[in-house]
Amino acid sequence: MSGLIPQHFIDDLIARADIVEVLGRRIQMKKAGKEYKACCPFHDEKTPSFTISPTKGFYHCFGCGAHGTALGFLMEHEHLSFVEAVESLANSMGIEVPRDEGQRPARRYDELFGLMGEIEDFYQSELRKHAPAVGYLKERGIDGPTAKRFGIGYAPAIWDAVLKRFGKTKEQSERLLAVGQIIRRDTGKHYDRFRDRVMFPIRDARGRCIGFGGRVMSQEKDDKQPKYLNTSDTVLFHKRQELYGLYEARQALRQIDRLLVVEGYMDVVGLARHGIDYAVATLGTATTDEHLNRLFRLCDEVNFCFDGDRAGRDAAWKALETALPHVKEGRQIRFVFLPDGQDPDSYVKDHGSAAFEDVIGGGVALSDFLINQLSASVDMTTVDGRARLAELARPLMAQISNGIYKELLMSQLAEVIGMPEHKLAAILSSQNAASLPQSLREQGLAKVAAKINAGNRPSVVRRAMTLLLHQPSAAMTLNVEDLASVTRRGAALLQDLIETVQADPTLTTAGILERWRTDEEGRHLGKLASIEVPDDNDFDVAAELADCVRQLNAMAVHDRFNFLIEKQKLTGLSAAELEEFRTLSRNNVSNG
Repeated sequence: MSGLIPQHFIDDLIARADIVEVLGRRIQMKKAGKEYKACCPFHDEKTPSFTISPTKGFYHCFGCGAHGTALGFLMEHEHLSFVEAVESLANSMGIEVPRDEGQRPARRYDELFGLMGEIEDFYQSELRKHAPAVGYLKERGIDGPTAKRFGIGYAPAIWDAVLKRFGKTKEQSERLLAVGQIIRRDTGKHYDRFRDRVMFPIRDARGRCIGFGGRVMSQEKDDKQPKYLNTSDTVLFHKRQELYGLYEARQALRQIDRLLVVEGYMDVVGLARHGIDYAVATLGTATTDEHLNRLFRLCDEVNFCFDGDRAGRDAAWKALETALPHVKEGRQIRFVFLPDGQDPDSYVKDHGSAAFEDVIGGGVALSDFLINQLSASVDMTTVDGRARLAELARPLMAQISNGIYKELLMSQLAEVIGMPEHKLAAILSSQNAASLPQSLREQGLAKVAAKINAGNRPSVVRRAMTLLLHQPSAAMTLNVEDLASVTRRGAALLQDLIETVQADPTLTTAGILERWRTDEEGRHLGKLASIEVPDDNDFDVAAELADCVRQLNAMAVHDRFNFLIEKQKLTGLSAAELEEFRTLSRNNVSNG
């Protein structure tokens, strides 16, 4: 059966699904008040931090941050595609999945996976015909069996090789667009995304090709094309979640004791050529939470390998910041730095696999790397420098879960700073706003929503979104235009949420989260949805939400008034702005 699954069916399916029943068939849970608790199936833990809300229809882990609806759980836990999860959930409820037969072509996931497999085969056949590409691989030390194992191919140096072969009809072209293998011109015509590149298929957990990475074989100094080019995010491929070589590593090793994160496809393939089968690579992005969740489900030791230059250490620091919430006893995170000018592929070819294994064994533990980097940025010979180190460590330590690891790191940090451990722990755990650093590294909406003000209370935007997620129907009477002039961070998302609910009054909390599942904001909306609000007859969610909108509108007026004041001081106001300023003044708008 072909065609798209209607959105209204997906919303209704999620609303009708009993998430407790769906998850209860797969994990053990216990009732805890109005909710259920369990040990998280997505990371190791002894104390349950995984909660399931039957009224809201979603789950949330306060340990690793995993969250989602019944559909999301099936996708993550059972390793199903979205369509497969919809069909599985519908079948368990005795419901037939309908399909829309409209102008848009069918995008059944099985058809798209099949198409990607055919393109992979095509690139491999083209490699056998192209001597320069074969010569390039041989020069890089890649033999035939290794190339075959990783499915390496070649994209011809013409603009329409894939298009001519797989996009002969409009429907076929739309499918190629859906999987990111062609690009549409402004004129409506199409051309191949990959040309004259060695092609590396990227595979999902089931070994299906979901995307490609293409590498140029040579690059002139004035050549502006990127060395590596990846498939753009598609319905099959999300580069922030995937790791190149992970499927191949799982196929090669019966037991994965450790994993090595490197920066390039050729590093993964080159290491495998020398018998090091546990290397994986991120796909042109920094390491993400999604990457670490996948890595730690397979083993307890993760090593990051970087060049020893400044850029390599900067990349390592970013990886450290992402890894901190994943640190706990029993896990090991190390940073391996190669000599300047060498990457894993070149090092293993020059020195052999045994020498490379020795380098990995000598990697720097996360705790040592953290303290060494912070110490290097201050003057440790002065009291001011050591105090500065403590302040730099505060937001980093706050991200580490309480436990033996954190206590040991605190002890090590206290020794370096030169003060009793219990005093340092008390200082670093202080939550008053004055003790916080002036700026925190932004990590999407989570940092925006969690911004701490002087009173240590949640922001108005964050509270409004929490109320809306708790009771979507409360947004039905709001006037979205009241938010049109609000420039506070997160206000645009709040406006989108209100408009979505008003367009579909039957939408549930789980339905909203499912709509935003593939967006960056979805991860943070799940955290807000897990926050409880008073559940009694005296608490009017709709009234509270309306009050939040009124506050935001008032803030927008204040912001505009302050802007006009500053502009008047600098450049003066136009006639229209002057009239606006007088109107705001008459309405008793003040600066305080």
